Amino acid sequence: MRRYAEDDVHEAAGVARLLGGAAFALARMAPEGTRGWPTPAYDQRYRPMLVRLICAQAPPSRRTRGDGTSHSGAALHLFATRWRTGSKADVAESVSILMREHRIGPSRDRLGALLALVEQLVEQRLEAKGRAKGLPPGSPERFTEEAMSAAMKIVVNSAYGYLGAVGLTRFSDVHAANEVTRHGRELLGLICGQLAARGVTLLQADTDGVYFTVPEGWTEADERRAVAEVASLLPALVRLEFDGRFDAMLSHEPKNYALKKYSGEVVLRGVAFRSSRAEPFGEDMLRRALARLLVGDVAGVREEYVRTVLSLRRRELPSSAVAALVRLTRSREQYLAIRDRRRELPYEAALASGSGHWRPGERVRVYRQAGGRGALLPPPGDDDRPDGASTSEYSPADPRDYDIEHYVRVLRVNFASRLVRAFAPEDFNAVFEDPEQPSLFAPDLRQARPILHVLSE
Repeated sequence: MRRYAEDDVHEAAGVARLLGGAAFALARMAPEGTRGWPTPAYDQRYRPMLVRLICAQAPPSRRTRGDGTSHSGAALHLFATRWRTGSKADVAESVSILMREHRIGPSRDRLGALLALVEQLVEQRLEAKGRAKGLPPGSPERFTEEAMSAAMKIVVNSAYGYLGAVGLTRFSDVHAANEVTRHGRELLGLICGQLAARGVTLLQADTDGVYFTVPEGWTEADERRAVAEVASLLPALVRLEFDGRFDAMLSHEPKNYALKKYSGEVVLRGVAFRSSRAEPFGEDMLRRALARLLVGDVAGVREEYVRTVLSLRRRELPSSAVAALVRLTRSREQYLAIRDRRRELPYEAALASGSGHWRPGERVRVYRQAGGRGALLPPPGDDDRPDGASTSEYSPADPRDYDIEHYVRVLRVNFASRLVRAFAPEDFNAVFEDPEQPSLFAPDLRQARPILHVLSE
């Protein structure tokens, strides 16, 4: 029993080492516990540190209500959707640098505490980042420095959100937040324009950086030179750096992309490709299809889609593969009060589960049964689970009674559609047509190739 408990301690320590370093470092920066730091609100991040800075003065006693001015968003650009090979130019800490460069802070902060805190954290983060680079990879000392750097980056990047959280934070100021985004849009426009003037094809851009591809024949030295030339035109505090090369990329929407490194690793970013609410079977198909797509294997994309459709129709997939993780935000009484006007599958499934009781905020896995009824994922039986099977993969009571054709439609509409920008319309329809209802004049996918959609200049 002691060995079993000790194993749990080592496992928890290992998970914390991989995922909890920044949260622990954040807790060390302010008199707060570790538990709430992984996903705190802006007010929680800055309140204790601001109070510490200005505790000798009288801080504003009320949160501002705002004057009705709407918040203008940061710049996001999707220029082109797919290309083979490319690079990224990274804008380091652009939001905090713009606040420092133009001295933008909340009007109520008479002491300039927020800007002083941002400047202090940026400098300390750069110091921690520099120390980490000089330490052996994988060493406890390097992990500590990297965790501290990551924690400071989280807090620094929250400064802009803190400004824009009108009614939620003591020093919120929507006008200051809008001034930050105005300068951010101008800066990003300058970077994109200057890169394009040097012959690159822009793919995607936001306040964190610009993805682009280059003319055939360019070397990495040519790419670095172009980025360095643009960097020399920027304000003194703004740092534009060459952030590496990639083998292939698919941009679905701004901040939603799949990227293949030269090592073969496929990186997915954004809710279009990774979402806690997405059905696992669809995400699995999407990951496999993207791996094929990013090497130009269109026929392979078709194979992954057909395999998943046939697995659904043969009921080879467990119910856990089609179940979505949802949060029940209403109580039983609140849902019953609106049930006659609008019925929602997760709540209907909870009512039909037997107990009919749940707590607001509770997460459940729900799927649609044949006939359109909702059902909760049956809980796995720990005593009966085979060795090595996770609770999401195995349940002795799983009837696999999901609505097959509904999930075939989900696969095409919710998941395959995220690849639409990679194909010509006729090729997309051929890749994702129903394998049991083939077209008489389907094109030969062995000759099909992903294409580049240029959306804007």
